[in-house]
Amino acid sequence: MTTPAFQRARSTQAKQAREEAILDAARTLGHQRGVRDVTLTDIAAAVGMHKSALLRYFETREQIFLLLTAEGWRQWSADLRGDLEGRAHATPREVAEVVAATLAARPMFCDLLAQAPLNLERNVSIDSVRAFKLVTLKEIELIDGELRRLLGLTESQTVDLVAAATSMAGALWQMATPGPRLRELYETDPRLGHAVVEVEPRLRRVLAAFLTGIDAGPSATAPGATP
Repeated sequence: MTTPAFQRARSTQAKQAREEAILDAARTLGHQRGVRDVTLTDIAAAVGMHKSALLRYFETREQIFLLLTAEGWRQWSADLRGDLEGRAHATPREVAEVVAATLAARPMFCDLLAQAPLNLERNVSIDSVRAFKLVTLKEIELIDGELRRLLGLTESQTVDLVAAATSMAGALWQMATPGPRLRELYETDPRLGHAVVEVEPRLRRVLAAFLTGIDAGPSATAPGATP
């Protein structure tokens, strides 16, 4: 089977369709290989175009994956809020469970969360970084509404929670997917067993401790003491 010859998109609709095809290809390859191992050439080949032609649609490989990271933020936020909105009451531990579960259910998003500050934001235009950051801020504001309602968190506490959850999810995912050779080493040497991690249980425990500490804070403060 031969790949159809690439034809440059002429209309706005055709350009949008081509951009979506490129994003779809990057998304699929990222799921299959891990974001770090997907090159611009790989993405171009998957949509049947030369790398130079792909650069007419996106600045860099990093811009493509930064857009997918923004997409991941929207999807994760929507699912997290969808669960929280259905609860009249929730304990800190229950909220921690939902946050951890909704993140762990999105392996590529976890991968992207680790890659974004290390690589993706560093090889795109300032406008692309600004657009990405504004997406994350909007989603955190939406999440804050539910956490304020259920747990009485302040805005800064929500920011701290989301920052802790997303940064840890990214780091833990990298630890949980070390590749076949390292995984074999970790699993066959008892001294290295701690290096094999499961994302959701560990993330849940850490977030539960974080939220329980916040919940206990005011009541643990002595009368007249400064919080």
